Amino acid sequence: MTLPTRVLLVDDHPMVVAGLRALLAPMPALEVVATAGTAAEAYTAVAAHRPDVVLLDISLPDESGLDVCGRLVSEYPGLKILALTTLNEKSYVTRMMAQGAAGYVLKNASPEELAEAIARVQAGKKYFSEEVQELLLQPEPARAAVPPLTRREKEVLGFIAQGQTSQEIADRLFLSALTVETHRRNLLAKFEVNNTAALIRLAAQHQLL
Repeated sequence: MTLPTRVLLVDDHPMVVAGLRALLAPMPALEVVATAGTAAEAYTAVAAHRPDVVLLDISLPDESGLDVCGRLVSEYPGLKILALTTLNEKSYVTRMMAQGAAGYVLKNASPEELAEAIARVQAGKKYFSEEVQELLLQPEPARAAVPPLTRREKEVLGFIAQGQTSQEIADRLFLSALTVETHRRNLLAKFEVNNTAALIRLAAQHQLL
């Protein structure tokens, strides 16, 4: 006789935990061995009950589910972590997978889908909700090309990032303040931004600072 898959529920909302218990209770292939409302409780529960699969919410009050996932996978290599969350964003999916999660399911999943997800990850496979699969298939947004800058523009940009005024930059570079203002306008135009804060942010993204 096949033993049921032992499941730990980790979510800080009691109503969600109660709902999950009610959904999984009629399924003979699954057994909820414990629940936890915080990361600390999750660590204790895993150590005490040694579940096969952890249904893990990402948003916990004391620690991110991302960090919880990484720690549990590191300490219990055979443990399967299945993210169960409302966070339908590609960055969360990729970060959870990087931490060793076996799957990612949204909380609007049906009982049948949830049971299938648990069975799949327990069998050593990956599982993603259909909406999550669509997210993962979306192409990454194209990164804007770095605008070509002259040596002087790079120098001026560096001083702008330090918060120096046009007059201060002019004094440092032995230029007129009018010339520095021209370089400022050219930098704003090349980066297609309207203010200094946006200019600095984009320059930092392009690793020019």
